[in-house]
Amino acid sequence: MKRENRKVEFGWCMYDWANSAFATVVLAAVLPVYFVSLVPQDGASLPFLTSHKFSASSLWGYSISLSMLIIAVLAPALGTLADRKGWHKSMLWWFCLLGCSATVLLGFTGSGDYFFAATLFVLGNIGFAGSNVLYNSYLPLLVSGEQTDRLSARGFAYGYIGGGLLLALVFLLISKHQSFGFSDAAQATRFGFMLTGVWWLMFSLPTFYFLPKTDKATINGDSFSLKEYFSLFKELAGYRDLCIFLLAFLCYNDGIQTVISVSAIFAREELQLGQATIIGCFLMIQFLAMPGALLFGRLAGKMGTANAILLSLVIFTLVCVFAYRMTGALEFWLLGGVIAIILGGSQALSRSLYASMVPKHKSAEFFGFFTISSRFASIFGPLLFALIADLTGSSRNSILALGSFFILGGMLLLLVNVKRARTLAEAANN
Repeated sequence: MKRENRKVEFGWCMYDWANSAFATVVLAAVLPVYFVSLVPQDGASLPFLTSHKFSASSLWGYSISLSMLIIAVLAPALGTLADRKGWHKSMLWWFCLLGCSATVLLGFTGSGDYFFAATLFVLGNIGFAGSNVLYNSYLPLLVSGEQTDRLSARGFAYGYIGGGLLLALVFLLISKHQSFGFSDAAQATRFGFMLTGVWWLMFSLPTFYFLPKTDKATINGDSFSLKEYFSLFKELAGYRDLCIFLLAFLCYNDGIQTVISVSAIFAREELQLGQATIIGCFLMIQFLAMPGALLFGRLAGKMGTANAILLSLVIFTLVCVFAYRMTGALEFWLLGGVIAIILGGSQALSRSLYASMVPKHKSAEFFGFFTISSRFASIFGPLLFALIADLTGSSRNSILALGSFFILGGMLLLLVNVKRARTLAEAANN
């Protein structure tokens, strides 16, 4: 698919605007704090494991890991079926609908419903991550070469604005709940979840209107067997630099995703910060992250995409060390400002760098592996965080351990030959 027009690119970017509401409200800032209130002081017991009590932090980490494990297993099949049948757009719709529905249903949870809330979160996160497989696979189909950095950064910028605006609205509802007719902050929070699901669906409509349908491949078949899994892995192995990048991305994105998903619960349990402070800091991050993404897009043009990502990983490592020693709200705000600048850039450039090394006719299949890498990253980091918090009784040690993911990811990224990978992808397209 050749580049269409500005409306097509606008439609693509709007999905980042739409689903970032889930990332900010459900995954990052509001649900983690609300989830703590659902878990009893002496810990949570699960229906199938009543002998062990889980802290809010550990149960939250395990829930993230479970949802990401499911989508990591499904990702190659999703990508293959999308490329084979031209189902990119329709599958994007169904995963979007799953995520929106689960998010709205979070509004029906109440005191003690931690298992119900965790189940809905798992379903919502599957919808969020699954739709991103199809959404990201459009990137190399719409633009190519250096334009991938520009469009990817623009998409993230849209996401930070959209997610930030919705988070600001939910924050206003919670902090001024009486003015809006809610009996307490919890009721306003539940309404905020329902609003998030509606926002996600409503603002994704331009995406489904403007994005073109993709062509059906010459390969027939609606099924995806275990043999085809191994065949895809074997095909990917022929792209050495892509494989190394995916390993690097798995490592450092592990740290990034974990920092995003556990920072609110860390601030609540370790620093004893209030919900208003936590959400306020996330709002700042959202609006600073947009210029951060654009800044790193410019840096990539001057120093190279891979080098710009490496710079962000060095700063992320220092962030983990600082967070381990953090004691108060001011330090939390300062750290949030630093994260905001590097967060958007590291994510946008990772997506565009990978897109520039992927053969176009295999975009969804290979972005399935990108999702495997990113979702396994979302498994191991939260799992490590949960285990260390469970064993030591403190999440500070968990935060410090995350620095190892950035160090290992950076070392692997140094081994990627971007020029060679792009040449190989170009040859495969011809």
